[in-house]
Amino acid sequence: MVDAVSGLGATSPSLANSQTGLADNFEMFLTLLTEQMKNQDPLNPLDSTQFVNQLVDFSSVEQQIAQNQNLENLLLLQSAAAQSASVSYIGRIATAQTPQAFLQEGEASWEYTLPSDATTNSIIIRDEDERIVARRDGETSTGSHDFTWDGLGDGGAALDDGVYTLEIIAQDADGEELAVGIQAAARVTGVDLSGSEVVVEMGGIRVPLSSVMSIKDANTN
Repeated sequence: MVDAVSGLGATSPSLANSQTGLADNFEMFLTLLTEQMKNQDPLNPLDSTQFVNQLVDFSSVEQQIAQNQNLENLLLLQSAAAQSASVSYIGRIATAQTPQAFLQEGEASWEYTLPSDATTNSIIIRDEDERIVARRDGETSTGSHDFTWDGLGDGGAALDDGVYTLEIIAQDADGEELAVGIQAAARVTGVDLSGSEVVVEMGGIRVPLSSVMSIKDANTN
């Protein structure tokens, strides 16, 4: 976060190259203009309108580069603010758009949303190796539904704690598969700022900050 803030005064390589190239081209343009004016044919003078238009074009490019630099600085400020805010999530409960949840003490919970009524809804749970370990019947009415898994596999045996993935296969009356949104909630245990995007650690799962839908205090019912 400190590096992002301290870099606001610097210019990115692409912007620096653009500005240097513009300055060089502008100086060359002025030099050529001066030489042409010195050696122009009095009987066929240079078209001043053309030169004025070229000067206007150079000015527009210069303004565009300055706008791009200001936009880049705003994005850096926004990124720094997001990083600072995300650190305050630690210890709180986050709800994120993710099909993954951590099974602990025989319980893993998700919430899924059906955009319309379904005629069939199959819930599939996969382990970290993408193997199907459990199947359940899901709700079929429109709206949000909570699903808590007891950690038991299809054979009735209790499975080990770990990260499991929920898959919803719901079909409407026409046999079309519905697009189902899946969310999971867990306590935020850490925040990873090392990459290009902030990653929120929710127990045993990691989700990008952009997928976090809500944050609430751990003692909020």
